[in-house]
Amino acid sequence: MISDIKLRIVRTEDAEKLLEIYRPYVEKTAISFEYEVPSLDEFKSRIINTLKKHPYLVAEKDGEILGYAYTSDFVGRVAYDHSSEMTIYLDETKRKMGIGRKLYSAIEEICKAQNITNLYACIGYPETEDEYLTKNSAEFHAHLGYRLAGKFYNCGLKFGRWYHMIWMEKIISTHGAAPAPVIPFPELDRKVLLEIGVQDS
Repeated sequence: MISDIKLRIVRTEDAEKLLEIYRPYVEKTAISFEYEVPSLDEFKSRIINTLKKHPYLVAEKDGEILGYAYTSDFVGRVAYDHSSEMTIYLDETKRKMGIGRKLYSAIEEICKAQNITNLYACIGYPETEDEYLTKNSAEFHAHLGYRLAGKFYNCGLKFGRWYHMIWMEKIISTHGAAPAPVIPFPELDRKVLLEIGVQDS
């Protein structure tokens, strides 16, 4: 049951399992546009760097990690500080169980608490579905309230095939004239996380 799945903040020692989840997305799909699976040290470094500003959550049941999600800088210029990019990867045997929705819902609430206003997802998109890429990710995001914001044509080459890339967007807060500054994830009150249903690592 989805209620049995626990969300918590990632730990660097989770890197090996997370890399195991990520590996098939790199090696067997065009969901990730990376060609090479990152090393364990590189993956640990990515986790550490993400946690300096952004939430990074894992979903687990009975100690088994089922998937993970995090946000990152959108574009990386100061004017974009109130926007974040979403990323999610699930164990390929644990899809369509509600895990993705649970992770995204929690991340979204954390982002609201951080004073983020816009969320974005960068998604590989095929002209015609094939064995490497379907439209499932775009459909998943649409079900969660994301809308198409832009499309880049034949910009990604993997497995000798060209793929489109789309940006999908979700507005989660109002855009005031003087928005509150973004709160880095490490500075967020841990009581907020508990209210959202996220355990500290």
